[in-house]
Amino acid sequence: MEDPEGPECLWGKVQDRIFAVQRANGNIISLHIPVDIRRFPGIRKLAADYAFQFSSLAPFFSGNPSSPESWTAAIANAQTHPRPRAELSAILTTQLERREAPSPARDAAARLADPRTVAVVTGQQAGLFGGPLYTLYKGLSAIRLAARVAQEHQVPAVAVFWVEAEDHDWDEVASCSVLDAEFRRHVITLPPPPGAGRAPIGLVKLGEAITTAIDQLATTLPQTEFTPSILADLRKAYRPGVSMSDAFARWMDRLLGDLGLIVFDCSDGAAKPLASRIFAHEVTHPGKTWELASTAGQRLTASGYHAQVEASASAQASSALFRLNGARTALAASDAAGLEHDARTHPETFSPNVLLRPIVEDTLFPTICYVSGPNELAYLAQLRQVYEHFGVPMPLFFPRASATVLDSASARFLAKHDLPFEALQARDESALNGVLAASLPEAVEIALREAEDAIPRHMAAIIAAVPAVDATLEGAAKSTLGKIQHDLLTLRGKVIGAAKKRDETLRRQFYRAQAQAFPDGIPQERALGGVALLNRYGPALVQRLVQELPLDLGHHWVLTL
Repeated sequence: MEDPEGPECLWGKVQDRIFAVQRANGNIISLHIPVDIRRFPGIRKLAADYAFQFSSLAPFFSGNPSSPESWTAAIANAQTHPRPRAELSAILTTQLERREAPSPARDAAARLADPRTVAVVTGQQAGLFGGPLYTLYKGLSAIRLAARVAQEHQVPAVAVFWVEAEDHDWDEVASCSVLDAEFRRHVITLPPPPGAGRAPIGLVKLGEAITTAIDQLATTLPQTEFTPSILADLRKAYRPGVSMSDAFARWMDRLLGDLGLIVFDCSDGAAKPLASRIFAHEVTHPGKTWELASTAGQRLTASGYHAQVEASASAQASSALFRLNGARTALAASDAAGLEHDARTHPETFSPNVLLRPIVEDTLFPTICYVSGPNELAYLAQLRQVYEHFGVPMPLFFPRASATVLDSASARFLAKHDLPFEALQARDESALNGVLAASLPEAVEIALREAEDAIPRHMAAIIAAVPAVDATLEGAAKSTLGKIQHDLLTLRGKVIGAAKKRDETLRRQFYRAQAQAFPDGIPQERALGGVALLNRYGPALVQRLVQELPLDLGHHWVLTL
């Protein structure tokens, strides 16, 4: 029997090889290469075990996302937990109508009023021009999972994107990176408008600098047939006088609204009364959320994992809330006393921190699953007792789809030379030298290899024989062997150097693949904005990804589209 906790149980078994090639008239049009996430740079033990050894993490989560029974239980919990569905549906509809979001998104918001409807939720900060590529992958993963749940469990299911509009860290949202026509990475950064860094992103209004930033993007992007429409749509969303979070929400509406994604701006004051119970409970139990999360973090550490959120003594004595008064300021423990009335009557003046945000999120939405990033899993693992403390059912957590999109030439280069994908990350020429060495004429490679094998054998006989003539000659013989081996290694290097000069095409292919997969040594999904791929592939990008982006727990995917 297959391991019921393996990622293949629910989503289909994959192997670490090229597994899917679609052809049209003999030409490759789509190619998928799975890469075990344990080989992917930056993946820590917790994320790897979540995919391949869930039992070791089971005490920290509500259920295994690879188990159909866990989904059934999550659906039942979401449907039976009382929520102000009609009020939430109305708030969402108002937001979407104000932004002129596509009708499928509005229809999905209306369905949330149905007590049977469940939600797959994800979220991210309101990054410039839509933020990094993984933001797009989060939204697409939620859409795919909601559709799967609706089909397999016969329940109404919607996808929700929570725009973290109350974060005040301007540097996290102010930049977007793209590649130019020569595959060089450029970072476009928006200067901080008034209030940036203190006020929540949802209150920070864009100034004229946003026009300059889009102009800079226009001169950096390689010109394609899609560039004019991409820039026009960006100018409609990101314009002076609009808040950063509203611009981001409008862009996400544009990209994914037709697929039914509900984009929710959490800074909407109309939604705060729906979370007032959570705020009131937090201020009447100051420090409890931090205490519970810290205890879970210690258990994680004792189990050989890392704790994403570590609380200092002062933090554990404080509230997991901020106050909103034009700026976003942490709420000290000494200020929490007596705030229960304010929390209930003026909830719009409160904002949850990273530990309380999921609780607020799942108080509003009938969440059965949250689509997380690999690093998010670590702090979510610290929240099981926090959910219980607030009487909110903890949902399942499913890691977002992870992918690198290469052009077909680069994908063929990887396949032809059997080059491990992660080898492209190194910023030296070791991987390139390996490819070049493997591409040497066979006769040259055979001759060098035979010499490298034969010389030590022959010299070993000499080293063994010469002491019979003169014992001092043994050291000289060994030194001679070392010199010969060094000279042979130098010769091999010169041959490889000649191959470099001879085969500049191979070098260009390598650097082209490297620049796409790991711009500046950073994984593509983190290094580049989604706008970079939209400019290359146009509107079809989203449709192709929603059809072809695999959902499984244990693999990063190298795709051609």
